[in-house]
Amino acid sequence: MPTSSTDVTTEDRVTTDVVALRRSVAAGAVGVFVHWFDWAAYAYLAGTVATVFFPSEDATTGLLAVFGVFAVSFGIRPVGAMVFGPLGDRIGRKRTLSLVIFMMSGATLTIGLLPGYASIGVAAPVLLVVLRLVQGFAAGGEFGSAASFLAESSPRRRRGFGVSWLEVGSLLGFLAGSFVFLLLSTGLDDGQLTSWGWRIPFLVAAPLGVIGFIIRNKIEDTPEYRALEASDTLPRRPVRELFRSNKKQMFQAAGLMTAMHVPFYAVLTYLVTYETDDLGHSADTAALLSTVISLLGLVLVPVFGMLSDRVGRKPVFVGATAALLVLATPAFLLMRTGLAGTWIAGLLLGVILAAILGTYAVWSAEIFPTRTRQSGLSISYNLTAALFAGTVPYLMTVLISATGSTLVPGPYLMVAAAGGLVAALSLKETAGSTLLRPEDVSGATPER
Repeated sequence: MPTSSTDVTTEDRVTTDVVALRRSVAAGAVGVFVHWFDWAAYAYLAGTVATVFFPSEDATTGLLAVFGVFAVSFGIRPVGAMVFGPLGDRIGRKRTLSLVIFMMSGATLTIGLLPGYASIGVAAPVLLVVLRLVQGFAAGGEFGSAASFLAESSPRRRRGFGVSWLEVGSLLGFLAGSFVFLLLSTGLDDGQLTSWGWRIPFLVAAPLGVIGFIIRNKIEDTPEYRALEASDTLPRRPVRELFRSNKKQMFQAAGLMTAMHVPFYAVLTYLVTYETDDLGHSADTAALLSTVISLLGLVLVPVFGMLSDRVGRKPVFVGATAALLVLATPAFLLMRTGLAGTWIAGLLLGVILAAILGTYAVWSAEIFPTRTRQSGLSISYNLTAALFAGTVPYLMTVLISATGSTLVPGPYLMVAAAGGLVAALSLKETAGSTLLRPEDVSGATPER
């Protein structure tokens, strides 16, 4: 039977949507992958980096210096958010995506080529600090740029699925960094790792960044941004506009993001330390569980993103945070029963985390108007990351030491879940909504 013109048009449109979605996903997720690959490599190689850049008779002092540099790169992210968020609202998502990955990759490559303390003395740790600051500054613009771009580039009815790949990129980068470290630690002796092996992950990340830069440089900007551009209604001062008109949305997004940050770092990073130090499991077993949870997330995050397109953001996110609120403390009780209980509880928390990861970014993007979307996402994400993400391992260690209770992580996760639940219940359903609102192009007057 001949195909009608209507069928051809529909088929072509679906094909175009799929191709456009794949291109958008690649452009949006590649920078997140590079960032998390670098993050994992630096974290796992902390001991070696301490030896190369912070030589000391006391190994703990050197290690603390490395993690201090790590913390500084987190602390500067809100500054990057205040720069790249408004910049993306003024000059476009595409340009900030390209600029951010160029800066991150350039700093990563330079770290891989940086001489150690033995070669250039105190200049080595100083330069390392500067380069980590550059990386943190650029990373402050990555999430807001990528989430805005993916949300605005994805087909309306597949937006949750499209934006969920942002977190798939995070998990892939984390796993890739862990895998490279495993290869280095098993394939090289300590002398080789200290002499030159530690440089490999940073040098590998550079060409990945170049590929990402090329991909991002070839894409078109989003339809929503181009509509603002065409109507000459781009915001002149997006941060002022954001704080004047969208403060409520910033608090709501911060609630959603805190409910993501705390379990993300608790389950994927701190849980390894918790298992070895507080439960007495072997490091290999703890690392294996972390890897399995990450692999589970790779499968489930886009599934939950797709589910949110079908049933809505609210049912998925509210269900996940309610489950975390109810099950967090019982999960840590179950971990104390033995290795089997630890795996069951860890996988359960991993499923809940995947549901949150699959929905929080797209929901946060949908609640902001196009005019201030990148500013709102960047500032909310990085402020909550600085306050609640990197502090998780430190706070858990301090609280367990102070209270003597290994159940502390459970109530802490419950507090984060409660905050996310309150934010979610205050929000309207946004699945399938249009991102370009009338006030974006006509109701809001550009500031002079």
